Amino acid sequence: MLRKVKVEEAIGLALAHDVTKVVPGVSKGPGFRRGHVIRQEDIPELLKLGKEHVYVLELREGELHEEEAARRISQAIGGRGIEFTEPSEGRVNLKAQVFGLLKVNKDLLRRINSIGDIVVSTLHNLTVCQPGTTVAGTRIIPLIIDETIIKRVEELCQQNGRVVEVLPFRRRKVGAIITGNEVFKGRIEDGFGPIIRRKVKQLGSVLEHKVIVPDDAEVIARAMKELICKGVEVVIICGGLSVDPDDVTAEGVRGAGARIISYGAPVLPGSMFLYAVYQGVPILGAPACVLYNPTTILDLILPRVLAGDQVSREDIIDLGHGGLCLGCRRCSFPVCPFGK
Repeated sequence: MLRKVKVEEAIGLALAHDVTKVVPGVSKGPGFRRGHVIRQEDIPELLKLGKEHVYVLELREGELHEEEAARRISQAIGGRGIEFTEPSEGRVNLKAQVFGLLKVNKDLLRRINSIGDIVVSTLHNLTVCQPGTTVAGTRIIPLIIDETIIKRVEELCQQNGRVVEVLPFRRRKVGAIITGNEVFKGRIEDGFGPIIRRKVKQLGSVLEHKVIVPDDAEVIARAMKELICKGVEVVIICGGLSVDPDDVTAEGVRGAGARIISYGAPVLPGSMFLYAVYQGVPILGAPACVLYNPTTILDLILPRVLAGDQVSREDIIDLGHGGLCLGCRRCSFPVCPFGK
């Protein structure tokens, strides 16, 4: 419990909670920290902060202070690739330890926030994070909380996994197949290659091989198999995915024996995207929009693949919610708000 004491009578007592100090337009933070022993010279400043009384904390059995509660919640919800800050004003931040992809268990997050008196806030699922990026924050609403509530959070995470984790990007060997008779015969210059190389490099991988092939399904299938035999771990096939009769990329992928997970995606731009797997190697079919749109379906799927995340047909279907890019130019590769 808390005991309320007049500031003038609180000399020698320890604060039970942080006292916030706000300098308009400049800063917001603790003016006095929890545990600070009040001195005579502190009284004028506390009064300026609107504190005519302070509170001394006297916890009963089974009660937790906000800082201890936030520590325990953060430890329960944080998984791989996560580090924690010390509590400040009752809040603990969870930060990425590595350059990688944030995974959020949204169902578990909702269950925890439904308990009441608990706040867990995260970045969007599948956000690309740098080391040190704050990916989540947690606190409780009251200053003191019943320990059974925190135990409920801990039990939920033990049973259902962690709320947030960061999957590190792996340095993968990527191969690109550029399709099109016009490029193969030298009539136009390849525009896909430089774009793919840049996107792959920004995610910590390398474009190991690039081949240019004609619009021939058998040749595309053979090129795909040859790249994989050379040790390529991800194949990106560019072009040849529209409804035109001479666009045969999908036919070539299917003819090679790959298992097509999805041909078509509810994302604009990028609806003609293809995703398949051949001998455990992800095959990404990049539609023509990659040539002229800075952010497309490729920027939503490529980070997942390079982080070793499994992509299902249901995952691609789910991209329809938020999958409309307005071309606002505010987003920058590889993180785009339109893709959740």
